[in-house]
Amino acid sequence: MTAKKAPAEAPVLVVGGTGDLGGRIVLALRRRGKPVRALVRPGSDASKLTALGVEVVRGDMLEPASLRPAMEGAAAVVSSAIGYSGRRETDSLRTDNEGNRNLAESAKATGVPRFVFISILTCDQAKEVPHFWAKKLMEDHLEKIGVPFVSLRPGAYLGGPWMKAALERGYVMAMTPAGIRISYIAPDEVARAAALAVDEPRALGARVDLGSDRALSGPELLELLSRLMEKPLQPAPRPAGGVNADMAAMFQYFQTGKYVADTRRQGELFGPVPKIEESARTMLADFGLVPRAS
Repeated sequence: MTAKKAPAEAPVLVVGGTGDLGGRIVLALRRRGKPVRALVRPGSDASKLTALGVEVVRGDMLEPASLRPAMEGAAAVVSSAIGYSGRRETDSLRTDNEGNRNLAESAKATGVPRFVFISILTCDQAKEVPHFWAKKLMEDHLEKIGVPFVSLRPGAYLGGPWMKAALERGYVMAMTPAGIRISYIAPDEVARAAALAVDEPRALGARVDLGSDRALSGPELLELLSRLMEKPLQPAPRPAGGVNADMAAMFQYFQTGKYVADTRRQGELFGPVPKIEESARTMLADFGLVPRAS
């Protein structure tokens, strides 16, 4: 797979920049000195992005005509956009299916030199999990239509608002029983990898697992966080209203033991694989739940 080289001053387009992970990706790119452009839906607050010197272009993944102005002249596209989480009332799996396809087609039409796609670990083995499978289909579509791409496949995020809220109440979502491990990774590590992937020549065409140095079972995660916080934590109770079918299928998939990253390629491309203890301590410090290391 080959790709044309963009001018040094060409911006990196971030899709999903108003979200938690997307915002981290913007920061990681800016730290590398990259000019950044963001595709932001009409009505979304882009003030944090503009304060960082980000060029904001209004558009919507479900409106193909709105995508071309954002992509024209971009050095690369990084997409962390999702709909399955339901962050807004209008969010749905249409974003992960139809919206992603629109992004791929627009990238093809405008000749974007590289598309960095935030996928999901082992998505190609989880046809029964709708939002996992949508990622696999996007990877395949990028390859089929000839868009130069890098697919980053992170494990479960060790961070985010949902984990912070649980820890503040003394709970940890222990997603697997003893003996069944899954891979975790800090969102900032995903963002760092994405910022490097926009111009790392060895990454082009790769599907790269992202994880920490070792996978953990639910009880092991509980023990680690309890030890770092120096207080006993409890497994989070099941939500009173249950979870939707997509999330239920994901939790069931975790029980297979397949959700484990092979981090060899990650280390080759992006440097030392993060240690799970260090990622967990940083997360807790970011949440204000432990002192920050001096």
